[in-house]
Amino acid sequence: MDFTISDEMKMVTEAVARFIREKVQPLEQETEEAARIPPQKLAAVKAEAQALGFYALNMSEEAGGGGLGVLDMCLVEEQLGQTSDALIRRIFGQVYPMLERLEGPLRDEYLYPTVKGDKICAMAITEPGAGSDAAAIKTHARLEGDEWVLNGTKHFISDGDIADYVIVMAVTDAEKRARGGISLLIVDKGRPGFTVTRNQPMMGHRGYGHAEMTFDDVRVPRGNVLGPVGEGFRVMMANVGGIRLGHIGARAVGMASRVVEMMRQHAATRRQFGQPIGDFQMVQQMIADSAMEIFATRMMVLNTAWEVDQGMDPRDKVSMVKVMASEMLGRVADRGIQVFGGYGFTRELPLERIYRDARVTRIYDGTSEVHRMLIARSVIKNGLTL
Repeated sequence: MDFTISDEMKMVTEAVARFIREKVQPLEQETEEAARIPPQKLAAVKAEAQALGFYALNMSEEAGGGGLGVLDMCLVEEQLGQTSDALIRRIFGQVYPMLERLEGPLRDEYLYPTVKGDKICAMAITEPGAGSDAAAIKTHARLEGDEWVLNGTKHFISDGDIADYVIVMAVTDAEKRARGGISLLIVDKGRPGFTVTRNQPMMGHRGYGHAEMTFDDVRVPRGNVLGPVGEGFRVMMANVGGIRLGHIGARAVGMASRVVEMMRQHAATRRQFGQPIGDFQMVQQMIADSAMEIFATRMMVLNTAWEVDQGMDPRDKVSMVKVMASEMLGRVADRGIQVFGGYGFTRELPLERIYRDARVTRIYDGTSEVHRMLIARSVIKNGLTL
């Protein structure tokens, strides 16, 4: 097995890392305090990222993206993970690979403008009664002539307040449900009956909205479907693996690495009892444990991403990565605050933000408990496959 990273990808990741440090991280504090990214600064940095080819790196070259595979994108996501989710979304693009399945005029109307950064897309899956159990959704659509009539409620929808259009998961055949009865409808902002009812305040992830939205007899053109009618659940599940690997696995590695670098520098310069605190074995243990966990998680991410690129279906490994990465980041963030003591608890350092932001990674995209259940069921049925 060859673990060599190509010279081209080394150049890409180094360039992205430098851009994050010099252009993006300076916006973090202002974004956190105002709960919004300063518009003029955002426009300038986003334009620079686009000029450098950093926008929508996960999308195909034909669509106007960077053409990176899952493994290469995870290497980039490690660097993106060194800043906040809000800044990643707005500067580098939150573009869902499943948009590549759009056909005909829908590509011109939605795919290409989104990859260019001219349109923002939100993904509306979660409902008050359907979180990790996405197949339990109640939002439904019936066909009337050449239009779908959509009804239901979604919540916790990232970017739902500013999206130009929303991909809505809805039941289109109540008998089949997840086995051929769930579809993905493309709903434009401003359609009669489509209302963003509120932005839901969050513990972390400040700087972008998390919206609740309702659909009251919203009429959607019959052709505004992503993937085949009835296959929405399968289309969604086929795409979440790469998203979980990059957005949670690789970004957790990146953010945890940033914390360890802060711990390393502080341990070398902070003196107590006449010596650097890095000389104390308990501080060394926190740094060593963090380093080991980051390394283990990174290897899990890269191995699983490689399998996805090979056309394999490592869904058990994806669940393992989801649990391991999210929980690892929480532990490392906690240790970082401990090493910094009172300073770590202040808002003068990014550690308290990282600590808050990390908490939700154990919840979204399937809770740790649900993924553990899936892993255990597979091992019991099929044995451990690595």
